[in-house]
Amino acid sequence: MQILAVCRRRTESFTPEQFAALLDDEAEGVRSLYAQGIVRAAWTREDVLGACLLLEAENAEAAAAAMRELPLVSRGMLETQFIPMRGYRGFGPRA
Repeated sequence: MQILAVCRRRTESFTPEQFAALLDDEAEGVRSLYAQGIVRAAWTREDVLGACLLLEAENAEAAAAAMRELPLVSRGMLETQFIPMRGYRGFGPRA
């Protein structure tokens, strides 16, 4: 199942310096999840500081568990919403 993870930095609770200290490790963690086939795609958000990740997992709980490995997530520095996705019916066969 594909899960969309919509993440926002909790800038109201953490300083830019606290984020900056972890961004390289966070990127390395995302690359590791990508190499494992869990992260399928990743985008930086333009509306707020954060990212969107397309994850492959059994369900939203499994996706959240995989994300807990990431430094910003494990420290509570990201607000994340997990949205289960399914194929758009408009691209399926017509009856």
